[in-house]
Amino acid sequence: MARVALLVLPLLAALCAADPTIHFTEDFADGDGWTQRWVESKHKSDYGQFKISAGKFYGDAEQDKGLQTSQDARFYAQSARFNSFSNKGKTLVVQFTVKHEQNIDCGGGYVKIFPSTLDQADMHGESEYNIMFGPDICGPPTKKVHVIFNYKGKNLQINKDIRCKDDVYTHLYTLIVRPDNTYEVKIDNSKVESGSLEDDWDFLPPKKIKDPEAKKPDDWDERPKIDDPEDSKPEDWDKPEHIPDPDAVKPEDWDEEMDGEWEPPVIQNPEYKGEWKPRQIDNPDYKGKWVHPEIDNPEYTPDPNLYAYDDISVIGFDLWQVKSGTIFDNILIIDDEKHAEDYAAKTWGVRKDAEKKMREQQDEEERKKQEEEDKKRKEEEPQEEEADDEDDDDEEGKEEEKEEDDDDEEEETPLKDEL
Repeated sequence: MARVALLVLPLLAALCAADPTIHFTEDFADGDGWTQRWVESKHKSDYGQFKISAGKFYGDAEQDKGLQTSQDARFYAQSARFNSFSNKGKTLVVQFTVKHEQNIDCGGGYVKIFPSTLDQADMHGESEYNIMFGPDICGPPTKKVHVIFNYKGKNLQINKDIRCKDDVYTHLYTLIVRPDNTYEVKIDNSKVESGSLEDDWDFLPPKKIKDPEAKKPDDWDERPKIDDPEDSKPEDWDKPEHIPDPDAVKPEDWDEEMDGEWEPPVIQNPEYKGEWKPRQIDNPDYKGKWVHPEIDNPEYTPDPNLYAYDDISVIGFDLWQVKSGTIFDNILIIDDEKHAEDYAAKTWGVRKDAEKKMREQQDEEERKKQEEEDKKRKEEEPQEEEADDEDDDDEEGKEEEKEEDDDDEEEETPLKDEL
C-alpha cells in the first residue's frame, strides 16, 4: 500500500497543477493583422496613428516589430478586447515591452486594463479602467512607473516613487498582483518594488486614528530646558551697540547754519555684549513630548479582495506623446508569474543585447562619419584662405597698374605753356 501511495501522490500533484491561463498575448508578428484585433477610438478626430515597425535598431528585424507611435504632439487611443475574466483567487500578471528609441522628452508608455463595459470606439482619457500600469516621462522631474488601481470608482496611485527607464532601448515592465493582497513591479525581469496593496495605496481608511477624546493635560511640560531662575543679568551688561567715534573731528569748513548741527559718525561699541539671556538648565518638570493616543478607527473595515476585479476584458493605449517613436511589443496578460518570466526571457531577453550592439555600431559609424566631415572641412579651409589671398594680391596688382598708368598719362599730357 505504501508503494502505491508513493506512485499515486506525484500523479495527483501533476493533475492538480493547473496549466497557466493566457488571457491575452500580442507580438504584432502578422503584419497588418493587428488592425483586425485593435480598435481605434473615434472620440477625437485627430488621434495619432500607430504603425508596425522594429525601429531604427533592433535585435531581430522581424521579431522586434511592434506597435509604434508615428506622429508628434498627438493623443493616441487604441484598444484590443479579449474574453472577460476575473482574477479573484488567482494571480494577475500584466507584462509588455516599451522602447523609447526617439529619446522621449514627454509622453506616456503605459497601458490601461478595462472592464468589458468599455466602448472601444469612444475610449478616451476619462473612460473608467481597472488598472493603469507603465512608464511615464515628462522632463527631468517626471520619470516614473504608474501603478494605479481603480477602487470603488476612484483611481488610486501608488504612494511610492518607482523610477522608470529613460534611455532609448527596449525595456520590459511587469506588474504582478497576488490574491494575498500583495504586489510586485519588475523592470527587465528584476524586482524594483513590492509590498502590500493596503500599505502602499489608500484603498482603506487608516486602521488607527487619534483619539478625539484625548487632549494634552494643561500641566504637561514638554520643555527639556528652562531658564535658570537664579541667573541674573550683570549690572554692567547693558552697553549700546553703537557709539560716537571718539576720533572723529568736525571739518573746519562745517557751516552749522548751512549744514546743521554736526554729529560725529558712529562706530561699533567694543563693549557691546548683545542681548542678555539667562543660562539654561534641565527642566525638573519635563515629561517628554506628549504623544496623542490612538484608537481603532471605527470607519476601517478590512477588505481581503483589494486585488480582485470581477470583469477584465480590454487592454488599451490611451496616452499623449510630444515626440513620437515609442514601440510597444510582447504584451502578455496571464495568471502565472513563472510563465511570464520565461516568456520575457525567450522574447525580450534573447534580443536585447543584439539591439544594444546594433545601436552602438550605428553610433560608432556616425562618430566616424562626423570625424571625416570635420577633417575634410579643415583641409578645405586653408585652400579657401589661399584663394582669397590670391584674389587680394590680384586686386592689389591691378590697383598698382592703374596708378602707374595714371602717372604715365600725366607725364605724357603737354602742359598749356608748352603748347
